[in-house]
Amino acid sequence: MGDGFVFVEILIFAMIAAFLVYRLRSVLGRRTGEERQRPNPFTARPNNQPDNVVAMPNRERPLPNVAPSPDEPVSLATALEQIKAADPSFDEKYFLQGARGAFQMIVEAFAKGDTATLRPLLSDEVYDNFARAVRERQSAGETLETRIETITDADVVEARMDGRTALVTVKFVSEQMNVVRNSAGAVVDGDPNAVVEAVDVWTFARNTRAGDPNWALVETRTPQ
Repeated sequence: MGDGFVFVEILIFAMIAAFLVYRLRSVLGRRTGEERQRPNPFTARPNNQPDNVVAMPNRERPLPNVAPSPDEPVSLATALEQIKAADPSFDEKYFLQGARGAFQMIVEAFAKGDTATLRPLLSDEVYDNFARAVRERQSAGETLETRIETITDADVVEARMDGRTALVTVKFVSEQMNVVRNSAGAVVDGDPNAVVEAVDVWTFARNTRAGDPNWALVETRTPQ
């Protein structure tokens, strides 16, 4: 009698456990493998912004009444105000944090020839140029070693709206080690023991009406 009662209890608990597992799987879903993808550095949301805000894609957002005359250049502050009006989630501080992360990821991925990491961070044109340089380096049997010691400065130097697209240009000052080696491992350019200052000017763009919060690198240049 006692053993039979214990068996019934075990059976009941097993049925309850199976039901709970089924409910959890139906609520949480199954893993697809996409969770392992490396996050885009611009995806991080500031702590003071709620996650449940949903953008209204068809709502017109008026730009501030600061339109200059055709011959009058737009100041940086005014341009940033226009971007903020088009995309209220834009915050210069958090944008620069993302830009720093993107800079390091792109520089290191380019050196490694990691085009899979580069693809979502670059516009089509910039990606084609980077991928071409990677292929040429590989065809020549050369390898590029790059190490960013530190990013000493990153400042927004230009900004503008082009229709619905926001463009923000950042000047990066970093200390790097760059060495090119041939197929035999001999150094053909650079010094593995030397850290040099590098100045890069990169422009990032984002469609303010798109649901994707990430920015893409659309232009690189050296300062004049």
